[in-house]
Amino acid sequence: MLTPRVFISLIKVMKLMNKRFQSVAKLLSMVVIGVASSVHAAEVVNVYSARHYDTDLEVYKNFETSTGIKINLIEAASDTLIERIVNEGKYSPADLLITVDAGRLYRAEDRDIFAPAGSELLDQRVPAHLRHPDGLWYGLSKRARVIIYRKEDGEPEALNTYLDLAKPEFEGQICVRSSSNIYNISLLASLVSHLGEEAAEDWTKSVVANFFRKPQGNDTANIRAVASGECRVSIVNSYYIARLIDNDDADGSAVGIIFPNQDSTGTHVNISGGGLLKHAPNRDNAIKLLEYLTEADAQSLYVKGNHEYPIVGDAEVVGVLQNLGSFKEDTINASALGENQATAVQIFDRAGWY
Repeated sequence: MLTPRVFISLIKVMKLMNKRFQSVAKLLSMVVIGVASSVHAAEVVNVYSARHYDTDLEVYKNFETSTGIKINLIEAASDTLIERIVNEGKYSPADLLITVDAGRLYRAEDRDIFAPAGSELLDQRVPAHLRHPDGLWYGLSKRARVIIYRKEDGEPEALNTYLDLAKPEFEGQICVRSSSNIYNISLLASLVSHLGEEAAEDWTKSVVANFFRKPQGNDTANIRAVASGECRVSIVNSYYIARLIDNDDADGSAVGIIFPNQDSTGTHVNISGGGLLKHAPNRDNAIKLLEYLTEADAQSLYVKGNHEYPIVGDAEVVGVLQNLGSFKEDTINASALGENQATAVQIFDRAGWY
């Protein structure tokens, strides 16, 4: 018989069971949410990039669509990003550093922020001279450092190499940008590797003696100086010429291009590159992104959208870059450019290339 006392006891038992059920349900819910959050958190990659191009954004969007991995992007100057990563230490959210020029990659390497990617695919795709020997960073695109002249004046005779710029017949005819520019530092670093420090310094002093004016402006400004006839020749990156031509800027079409050292070491190339960071919280996704950036589709976007030469051989050079002509490139390992940059800066200072 269900007495009032028994009924009250049953009610208490049911309430207690309900509370325990709610507690278990709440715990299970927290576990599910936690697992879901972990899975979601793993599907991101955090990129610190010194490249500021719409083409890169398009490449990243394609990667996200293809893989479902979200890219969180922070853009700033190379040295700023490197310093930030160092200061963040083991708590850094950054997975990848992407920057321009082997010299800047070396600066990052010197601060001990990279870790080997250990990707056989990257080692197969990226030529040995365009990646770090230990896989700390990989080249992603290239730009040739070329000599330009004003087409209207005709191609200068006996100007086929970087060394030819030191000839006395070019006195008062050369315009260049400052020696503090990383592109010039890397070019001279390559000459130090090929010629030795003494010969590289002799060349630098002779080129300085041939300056029309004190080094100034960027590559575009020096292209315009040659196009206008203010200077006879200059040293610039191919990217800047191609960009002017593609924008129907007359100055781009007014200059002719010489790919130096075709009968010897080959034309010097600058690279954009990226490296896996030591404390990357999303290591696997970071490596996936690096590998994606070396796929033919991504490489083609660098060519078409940003006028850069591809790193991998199966990406076709088309459009303006194709019209500039093919060339033999210097195959010195890009890491040597960083190793010799301190020597290059000292030579520039002693020679008066400011």
